[in-house]
Amino acid sequence: MEDEKKDQATDEQYVQLGEIQEEVEETEEEKKDKKIKNLISAIILLAGLFVGSLFVDVAQMVRGGGFSERALKSTDVFSSGGKTWVAYSEPLVKVQVISDDTCEACKPDEVLIGLKQALPTISNEKIDFNSEKGKKIIAQFEIKTIPAFIFSKEIEKTELFAKAQPFLNKQGESYAIKSAEAGFPVGKYIVAPQISEKDITIGSSESTVKVVAFSNFQSPSDKKAYAEIITPMLKEYGDKVQLDFKSYVPPTATQGTGAALAAACANEQGKFVDYAGKLFASQDAWGKAKDATPIFKGYAATIGLKLADFNKCLDDKKYQDQITANVAEGQSFGLQATPSIFIGTDLQLPTAKYDDMKKVIDEQLAK
Repeated sequence: MEDEKKDQATDEQYVQLGEIQEEVEETEEEKKDKKIKNLISAIILLAGLFVGSLFVDVAQMVRGGGFSERALKSTDVFSSGGKTWVAYSEPLVKVQVISDDTCEACKPDEVLIGLKQALPTISNEKIDFNSEKGKKIIAQFEIKTIPAFIFSKEIEKTELFAKAQPFLNKQGESYAIKSAEAGFPVGKYIVAPQISEKDITIGSSESTVKVVAFSNFQSPSDKKAYAEIITPMLKEYGDKVQLDFKSYVPPTATQGTGAALAAACANEQGKFVDYAGKLFASQDAWGKAKDATPIFKGYAATIGLKLADFNKCLDDKKYQDQITANVAEGQSFGLQATPSIFIGTDLQLPTAKYDDMKKVIDEQLAK
């Protein structure tokens, strides 16, 4: 009886042992399956990391979209989505275009076409000059005309940069092109030339209409404008308009600088209008002289100036810096010829007539 109980206990132990062994075997099998699955996952992951471009190439073949870096390196031109894509060695250059949609002449399209021909990798963003962003950029770069173009710092890495650098104004990491100086078409001026205390001014500073005339005493065109536009304007409008006269003398005007200095010295004694009239009337006489200084001093005597003061002023070239500043300012506005007359921000070209100017003045006085 005891032997039978022992045998039964032994059998039960064997059964339990078998079950335990079976559980262990199943656990080992599961572990093996997991290892295989992990290994497959690892292989897929590594394949994705090291042969990632292959998956893009497969997607490209299946769906017709997507380009791997490896594929792109093998061609400079390819088509996708109905467009032809061309590879360039130049970097992407972002261009902010400041313009005014209400101004037909301010449209930047023509300039952008030219820019894209010179630098195909530009990407432009249009900004209204009257928006807060536009005003901030205009103030930052002291922009005078629109459309205006501001380039991102990537332009430094282009071939165009070396050629354009003399016409670029850098502020921070961006560059604004000096549109007028670079010869870009001017849609409109958004600021007027500054009137300083050193300038020759006629009329009240309280006048709402400011007329700024860039003029050259040695130019026949300026002589005509002074007689047919400036003089009638001063008579008709008086203190309703303030005239600011800026001598703008090109290098070819051999005696023009001397005449400008003499006129400034006459203005010091309140006789600018009389002296300017004398200079324009006798333009041929002093314009052909090798040294016109004695002639200028002679004119001072005929209109009753204090000769000692006038002669010292002229000999010392007292107003040379101001005349130089006038020329620099005119260049910053892109002036190509004189007379160039601004009525506020409205530029009247050398071909303008008195009636043209009168219309603009009347419109501004009516505001």
